[in-house]
Amino acid sequence: GEAEISVPRDRNGTFEPKAIEKRQTRTDEVEKRVLAMYAKGMSTRDIEDHLRDIYGIDASASL
Repeated sequence: GEAEISVPRDRNGTFEPKAIEKRQTRTDEVEKRVLAMYAKGMSTRDIEDHLRDIYGIDASASL
């Protein structure tokens, strides 16, 4: 899905983002972790709770 992020700008272009690299539109890392949890037998509700507790991501079970 779409996510809005606010990237600080500077004239020299020295800002280095941590979670998502420059000009990157999505992160496969979270998707890989969700698929791994699902493959291990976790329910979508458990994965939703885990993402909220660990990463602060508010994702619905249907996502």
